[in-house]
Amino acid sequence: MLIDLHVHAFNEKIAAKAVAVLAGYSSLTPLTDGTLDETVKRLDEWGVDKAAILSIATKPSQQRVINSWAASVKSERLLPFGSIHPDAQDWYDELLQIKGSGLYGIKLHPDYQGFRIDDEKMLEIYSACASLDIPVLFHSGFDYYSPDKIHCTPERAIRVIKETKGLKLILAHLGANRMWQEVYDTLAGTPGEVYFDTAFTLECPDELMEKIILKHGADRVLFASDCPWASSAEIAEKLERLRLSDDIKEKIFHINAERLLGI
Repeated sequence: MLIDLHVHAFNEKIAAKAVAVLAGYSSLTPLTDGTLDETVKRLDEWGVDKAAILSIATKPSQQRVINSWAASVKSERLLPFGSIHPDAQDWYDELLQIKGSGLYGIKLHPDYQGFRIDDEKMLEIYSACASLDIPVLFHSGFDYYSPDKIHCTPERAIRVIKETKGLKLILAHLGANRMWQEVYDTLAGTPGEVYFDTAFTLECPDELMEKIILKHGADRVLFASDCPWASSAEIAEKLERLRLSDDIKEKIFHINAERLLGI
């Protein structure tokens, strides 16, 4: 069983434009055209059984459209997350809609949405997510969109963890993209429902990745790719070659996601 907790796909009306824009500033070559149909084909090729489909509301006006689409693609195999925008006046109502629609969490991207993870204005949102039992998945660490300004560093994430009790927090890219030594030194092992996903971690040295997983705890690491920017198969191959027990790998590949999402 393989559950990929970090897959991006878009409404077919905007998929081509969205992928082109993202590829343009990152210089990455997408592995899909962004549509759900082609994404599912790639997941089939890569041996993925289930996948969390992530969307991001980059403007307040996008919340309802994105979340309605996410709810419409929900299936036994596809596990969509919704999104809210922190500047929306009705973000709490949208959280209630997300919860009522049976979506599996929300995706927030501090870079695209213009906030630092530990901004004071965000704490009310995190508390609401905790009370509603809605997991929050953050982009963390480096991003091509704002390479000189890291909005979610390990240090800032620790502040959020200390300030917000009961939040199911997922920090993508193994805690912070391209900041893995700092993750190991300061963030790994932080208590609570703090998860790391493995999206876009091919650059992380194998030995350091092993150390982060073992220090943080294998029960709190989730398999993820960041499709269409990385292949689920390549991330799975990387994990397979790590010097981790088969039991640990099974937890990462699917058991932890099943427990976290209640599937």
